[in-house]
Amino acid sequence: MSQQQISLPAKLINGGIAGIVGVTCVFPIDLAKTRLQNQRSGQQVYKSMMDCLVKTLRSEGYFGMYRGAAVNLTLVTPEKAIKLAANDFFRHHLSKDGKGLTVFKEMLAGCGAGMCQVIITTPMEMLKIQLQDAGRLAAQQKKPVMMSPTKLVVSNTVLSRSYNSGPAVSAARAVSATQIAKELLQTQGIPGLYRGLGATLMRDVPFSMVYFPLFANLNRLGKPGPDQSSPFYWAFLSGCVAGSTAAVAVNPCDVVKTRMQSLNKGPSEESYNGVMDCVSKIMRKEGPTGFLKGAGCRALVIAPLFGIAQVMYFVGVGEYILDNFSPSFLSA
Repeated sequence: MSQQQISLPAKLINGGIAGIVGVTCVFPIDLAKTRLQNQRSGQQVYKSMMDCLVKTLRSEGYFGMYRGAAVNLTLVTPEKAIKLAANDFFRHHLSKDGKGLTVFKEMLAGCGAGMCQVIITTPMEMLKIQLQDAGRLAAQQKKPVMMSPTKLVVSNTVLSRSYNSGPAVSAARAVSATQIAKELLQTQGIPGLYRGLGATLMRDVPFSMVYFPLFANLNRLGKPGPDQSSPFYWAFLSGCVAGSTAAVAVNPCDVVKTRMQSLNKGPSEESYNGVMDCVSKIMRKEGPTGFLKGAGCRALVIAPLFGIAQVMYFVGVGEYILDNFSPSFLSA
């Protein structure tokens, strides 16, 4: 399939389905990653990923582990579609006469893909993190959490402090991702949704520069012949290995991004005035290990997520759907 001209709608369908399936499978681990990364020294609520998942299950129930999943499931389709389609687009235009790309050009294509995807990734992560981290803040403050799968209940101190929206309200109120987005747009405009854009670029561009070349070369090893595609299980394993490697490599940037995008702060948790301020404060107060928080969780999230994505992409689910179920104008 890699030798064929693949239509853009097919690429978008492949990336979208892969994103939805992958997120559904690994979202609880992603929630644990966010909560572990936001913990400060001396204020640990969770000791490890399993401890976080167990405590979340006990205090918030099964659906508590999917806090913020609705945001991800809504926006992961365009995000993954843009990432995969952009990489394929840049690889196509960087290749000459169908010849293979050098590692440098593969990294350049990945860089372009990473820069394109932040258009969706930044606001998606911004909203998701607020919902995911609410349980940690409630546990830290020893207050009960009463949440639905897509909503959270926060105390007046957290919300009013985060948005600077005026006097604190006296009672807890339910806040959805839509309400958070509306309030950010009203108070800060579009830049409010793109808080942490620089940190997101620092994470996603290097990630794509590592992931796509590594995947392409690993996947090439599984091809039976020069003009044949690798079997689906090899594409899956290649995606898993490349994804987990890239995830761990850029985890320090992910920690910085998570801290900067967290609007809600617990008692004595500091705010940050930029990427360098965040980096210096983490290094000074938590040491180098502070940048490795959630690295194991992130590897466990990214590995199957991108393994599934590459299987969908290379098996050609999108092409099958377009050939059998879509109107003719979509497959043109």
